[in-house]
Amino acid sequence: MGTDLIIITEYCQKSHTDPSFVVLLGKEGLIDIRVIDGTEYILASQLRDLEKYARLYYDLSINIEGIDAIRHLLGRMENMQCEINHLKNRLNIYQAQIGEIE
Repeated sequence: MGTDLIIITEYCQKSHTDPSFVVLLGKEGLIDIRVIDGTEYILASQLRDLEKYARLYYDLSINIEGIDAIRHLLGRMENMQCEINHLKNRLNIYQAQIGEIE
């Protein structure tokens, strides 16, 4: 077992999170839960997402479906921002080429 796995029950005890919430996130496909020898784990790389989902759920009272919708929309925004940056770079190259011609 690698050090990148975190036992769900230990995480929940330390973060005061209901383990059923984490399991529900796993069932909905929002996080990946791994079971090794009967113990449930999450990847350490998913902690940021898990904490974000917990804040949405507990602090803002957003249900699991709402969390999934927010995750989807934030992903689309990130993709669009990457596309905008790519297009800006292409425009800068084009403008530089036009400047050389003039």
